[in-house]
Amino acid sequence: QVQLVESGGGLVQAGGSLRLSCAASGRTDSSEIMAWFRQAPGKEREFVAAIRWSDGKTVYAESVKGRFTISRDNAKNAVYLQMNSLKSEDTAVYYCACKGGSLYNIAKNSFNYWGQGTQVTVSS
Repeated sequence: QVQLVESGGGLVQAGGSLRLSCAASGRTDSSEIMAWFRQAPGKEREFVAAIRWSDGKTVYAESVKGRFTISRDNAKNAVYLQMNSLKSEDTAVYYCACKGGSLYNIAKNSFNYWGQGTQVTVSS
């Protein structure tokens, strides 16, 4: 059973930065792909970024390309999301998720395990 615990959310001004962390325990082949999703009030949960543990290959949503960076630390079993140049529209609850299979299948229903989420609020 994979467990994911997010941390690092908070309140930040527009233009600022935050770094989210996701600690993963119980990793198996079903957790080869790690991802971040987010959900704003009244909106669907949407994909943000994903990374493959084995080689560090990444994919990003267009809305965050060039501003957000996903990375992993194999020794710590942790995944990070560095968020720069934050905008008010980045305000959401951010979730860590994992699955096996293809890095390029980013549909949220393909992810098996989810964390509890961490709130990010960007003030304008």
